[in-house]
Amino acid sequence: MMRWGFRYFLAALLMVMAGAAHAGEISRDKLAEMFPAPMVVGEKDANFPVWPIFNGGATSIAGWAFETTDLAPVPGFSGTPPNLLIVLAPDGTFTDVRVLSHHEPIFLDGLGEEPLHKYVEQYRGLSLGKPIKVGSNINSAEKNSSGTVYVNGVLKATASVLIINQTVLASSIKVAKAKLGIGGASASANPAKANRDLYEKLTWQQMLDKGLVQHLSFKNSEVEKLFAGTIGEGLDPASAAQPDAAMIDFYVADATLPSVGRNLWGDEQYARLLSYVPDQQPMLVVINSGRWSVMGDDWTPGSVPDRLVFKQAGFPIVVRDMAWTRPLLPTGVPSQSYMLVKIPTTAGFDGASAFELEPHVTRAKGQIFPERAAVDLSGKVQFPAAYYILDKSDDGGEGWQSIWKQRWLDVSVISASLALLLGIMIWQKRLAKTNTGFTALRLVFLAFTLVFIGWHAQAQLSVVTLGGLVKAILQTHDFTFLLWDPPSLILWAFTLLTFVLWGRGVFCGWLCPFGALQELAAEMARRLKLPQWRVPDRVDYYARYLKYVSLALILLAATRAGASAETLAEVEPFKTSITLVFVRHWPFVAYAVLLIVANLFVYKAFCRYLCPLGAFMALGDLLRVNKWIARRVECGSPCQLCKVKCRYGAIEKTGEVNYKECFACLDCVAIINDPKTCVPDVLAAKNRKAQIFTRQPA
Repeated sequence: MMRWGFRYFLAALLMVMAGAAHAGEISRDKLAEMFPAPMVVGEKDANFPVWPIFNGGATSIAGWAFETTDLAPVPGFSGTPPNLLIVLAPDGTFTDVRVLSHHEPIFLDGLGEEPLHKYVEQYRGLSLGKPIKVGSNINSAEKNSSGTVYVNGVLKATASVLIINQTVLASSIKVAKAKLGIGGASASANPAKANRDLYEKLTWQQMLDKGLVQHLSFKNSEVEKLFAGTIGEGLDPASAAQPDAAMIDFYVADATLPSVGRNLWGDEQYARLLSYVPDQQPMLVVINSGRWSVMGDDWTPGSVPDRLVFKQAGFPIVVRDMAWTRPLLPTGVPSQSYMLVKIPTTAGFDGASAFELEPHVTRAKGQIFPERAAVDLSGKVQFPAAYYILDKSDDGGEGWQSIWKQRWLDVSVISASLALLLGIMIWQKRLAKTNTGFTALRLVFLAFTLVFIGWHAQAQLSVVTLGGLVKAILQTHDFTFLLWDPPSLILWAFTLLTFVLWGRGVFCGWLCPFGALQELAAEMARRLKLPQWRVPDRVDYYARYLKYVSLALILLAATRAGASAETLAEVEPFKTSITLVFVRHWPFVAYAVLLIVANLFVYKAFCRYLCPLGAFMALGDLLRVNKWIARRVECGSPCQLCKVKCRYGAIEKTGEVNYKECFACLDCVAIINDPKTCVPDVLAAKNRKAQIFTRQPA
């Protein structure tokens, strides 16, 4: 019957696919309300989705208004791209940034809308001509020597704001290229990439002669001239003493080129370097030689450079230091002081095209409250095109790649725990024989699931992801939103794998943080000897179908526009109890607490009867290829011990295991493999003992 129910569910889902709605567009009238007189909203461009905003008439452009969903629909965690209204001034300044719509679960009745709106307000007044990055105040724009602008992220919503930042920048760059005359034709959609098959053994001088290493130098007099008329004029005695000497002197090379990287560090270190970054991610090495360092006295390895801005086609590129300190090998290298930086793949950096390096030089006057002056220099770099090839591949973008690198420790720990769980499931018979020790192992693992996987790594799987997949299939056709949460993606992959081997139970019984919270609470109830209520079999049978109804409603709602799917998904208490750790509006907290209290008396009632994610996991049992829990001919007739002991109601009166309801607790595995507990073995032992005592002497 369950299989027929699944077929009806799929049929209903297919019936509504054709009616899936898409996000609407803002109207000119609505824009006119946002930008009243003397501002005038012009007609929407017929060839490019932007609205001209005129300042007091139809001649002076105040900015270009556009929706990000038209230009850079980067899917969020629900599968739906956030949609922002942006107004970009002719000089590339953000004059307005506001949220029109979004479906980010963390902000929908979680943290609330206010943190999101405060976050996007930070873009107002910033310039697209400066690198903009989500991060802390380390090397931030508050330091006068910084060439990078930082916007503050939102606690517990790091990945969501990274998605929004990518949305803002990617859409704005497109408008800047099309309407502001910035970038021009040199900004390639398929930039040239390093030719990894081309290698020449070269000396330092030969790399210079071939143009693989570019030398940039600025004299003291050149820098002093830029400070003329400012408070920084005359503050550098060395400039006056040696005006023709180099103040800024450095060498730049593309470290991804084998003819550069292998010659600078050797084959072994070059191979190791490439293993640290995704395939074809650009890396540049800047070697210091002059008295002005690109790193500065307060430099933090691994951070974003502040003294040096990288630009191509007029757009700044946010780079990050790789903290690479291997010694440079060639004879004649002017210095061992260098910085190796990686460039985001979303920047579209073209190594074969010219780009600019802009040293940001500051001077201070005074000791206690110093006055500061800053100037920017510019040097052009052009590497030989012969060492590059045109690569049309798309690696998915720097945003999600960067978050994988940031969360490497969480990914490593969770991967190790999954390997341990795999071992537990493979050697379950041997482990379950020691019932007391196995129970302790299970409780420790569940505590790890709750504290580390859930509260720390925020890797609570949710039906919201399934709704996002439905939207991606029907609307956006973009599945990159899955890559923004590495721990959860690893859990999804592991869960799908275990469907084939063991069905739903591995996730629901071991890896669900809210399930772990319930089970740990139930263990406390057992030790307190609270009464346990067993749901009558007939009621239990029909109540199990409620979770399939909730799953169907949520997925069907996901095929429509609006936030109805996210609202229905609140049947899951995961956001309240795991993501926000009960810091939420009281009705949500009361609901989550009520479910936990109910679990103290009706074991894991939510998981068994209401959980839409559990329904999906139960349907995943259709992929299971074997019946992995051993059964005996006596199971069910006459023995009912496993049925009585199974707190999930997953064992039928016949003795058969209902794997769709099995949580892989392994209690029945321990029973059937323990001759002192399994009833047929106990009876057989008693019979043998009775025969010994009743045997008559010969």
